[in-house]
Amino acid sequence: MRPLRALLIFVIAVFLGGALLAPPLYWLVQWFAHVAPGVVAHTFPKIAAAPFPRFVNRALLGIALIGLWPLVKNLEFHSLADVGIVRPRGQWKRLGAGFVLGLVSLAVVAVIAFACHARQMNDRFTGGEIVHKLLSAAATAVLIAIIEEILFRGAIFGALRKVFHWTFALVLSSMIYAILHYLESAKTTDTVTWLSGLQLLPLMLRNLADWHAIIPGFLNLTLAGALLGWAYQRTGNLYFSIGLHMGWIFWVKAYAVLTALTPGADKWWWGSGRMAIVNGWVALPVLLAALIVFGWRTRTSNAKL
Repeated sequence: MRPLRALLIFVIAVFLGGALLAPPLYWLVQWFAHVAPGVVAHTFPKIAAAPFPRFVNRALLGIALIGLWPLVKNLEFHSLADVGIVRPRGQWKRLGAGFVLGLVSLAVVAVIAFACHARQMNDRFTGGEIVHKLLSAAATAVLIAIIEEILFRGAIFGALRKVFHWTFALVLSSMIYAILHYLESAKTTDTVTWLSGLQLLPLMLRNLADWHAIIPGFLNLTLAGALLGWAYQRTGNLYFSIGLHMGWIFWVKAYAVLTALTPGADKWWWGSGRMAIVNGWVALPVLLAALIVFGWRTRTSNAKL
């Protein structure tokens, strides 16, 4: 049961540590913005104007990244290969196959939405702004896909399957993945104190009490996590999963930039917000189809991707 204990300590440390770290980070940035407003506004404009809940999100991520290596060592993973990272030689085709599946699957969702006039092109941005945002989306996709696959599939799923059968570990780790993606940036106008981060945590989980948020968005994210974990289980490393995740994240970011929900369209069916392309009912059969395609493509133990 040591893996479960290590995971529990890691989760508690991330949430408590991130919540307690957020206020001093917020105060530090505000102080620096007061001392050198021009430098902060020019170099870090988003940080300078960020509300306190954004600092809580970033602090949680920072603590998770800092604690990832101790977690891996505590789980008795002795090398990068133990968390799914092997030498890239011979793995580029697998990475590319995952990326193509990710792009194609969510492209189907986008085509259906446009064909049914549920989404329309977004004309708020200039051509230069669109290119900049798409390049930013691509960079974000690479970074987040690598980090999240090592954390959720390599470490968490890898630890759980040391204790449970891999299918139960897959479902459990996928639900954890979905829950953490439903942390909402809660709004607060209160003065920031040492306890503000802790007080904000329950508000960030209020999405889980929203029926329209849970169904089908939570199901979709759990299914996506299951496909990513199954790919790791079948291929033996994270390259296909990273490629798939990269394709999905790029589409999520690009979709939010290039398109907007048509006025009057059903948000529950077509999705809304920052993850609009994956949190509506229309995405569920597409993700199921992607799962079936992957299962069929790797139906034999010696199948190559």
